[in-house]
Amino acid sequence: MSSSDPESSDPQNIEDMMDINEDANDNAQHLSKPSVSVASSVYELLECPVCLNAMYPPIHQCSNGHTLCSGCKSRAFNRCPTCRHELGNIRCLALEKVAASLELPCKYQGFGCNGIYPYYCKMKHESLCVYRPYNCPYAGSDCTVVGDIPHLVSHLKDDHKVDMHNGSTFNHRYVRSNPDEVENATWMLTVFSCFGQYFCLHFEAFQMAMAPVYIAFLRFMGDETEAKNYCYSLEVGGRGRKIIWQGVPRSIRDGHKKVRDSYDGLVIHRSMALFFSGGDRRELKLKVTGKIWKEQ
Repeated sequence: MSSSDPESSDPQNIEDMMDINEDANDNAQHLSKPSVSVASSVYELLECPVCLNAMYPPIHQCSNGHTLCSGCKSRAFNRCPTCRHELGNIRCLALEKVAASLELPCKYQGFGCNGIYPYYCKMKHESLCVYRPYNCPYAGSDCTVVGDIPHLVSHLKDDHKVDMHNGSTFNHRYVRSNPDEVENATWMLTVFSCFGQYFCLHFEAFQMAMAPVYIAFLRFMGDETEAKNYCYSLEVGGRGRKIIWQGVPRSIRDGHKKVRDSYDGLVIHRSMALFFSGGDRRELKLKVTGKIWKEQ
């Protein structure tokens, strides 16, 4: 039998060839899955050099290959911000296809999200990610602090000097010497700790039509899905009359003004508030009581 006959191949040569093929397969597997450093490098290429945000189709480029996002292109007056050459309408299809092959961690990984998402799905996930940080719920200033709940609780206590209480029932008295004043009348924020959670009680004045009104409402320091597990009631009264409100606390994901402007709380018109206050109607004296409970 001739040496060219496949069946006469040396067994040792066959083993060597198998080893080479296995090595090649291993290398192919490594090549088919980019390393984290490679993915990060490509992700940097997908950062718009103008606004520094991630770019999504259509990704534009100039004749010299400089890229930018569609939002910045519309503001660039058809000139490349990098080299000042005319932009035209060239799309960087190669970069768009590379982006489609990427899988990246959520940007809130540091807050506890361990998910890995395709590049074009990442932004949508991050807009709804349950681990995304919360804005400071303090309503009396344009506070820019963000963080998780433990961080915000400490921030409210240490920086805003907010009253902190343990327990699910409360009894507050709100006094105002000039009840007609509504400018900057974010009067009080109190934080309650109960059921292993934190709740923010707001009380303030705002303008409705031609007269000021007063509103009290509760916000849950957590997501909306968790907030729905709780209920609360508020009661205000005097001189033999009272108003009772019962509802579900809104998540602090909903901004303070959004909750207030939807009247989602105990709303007290000025005439009724002054009636409850008694006396000469020149001073506001409201006693608001309430409780929080968990739905079974």
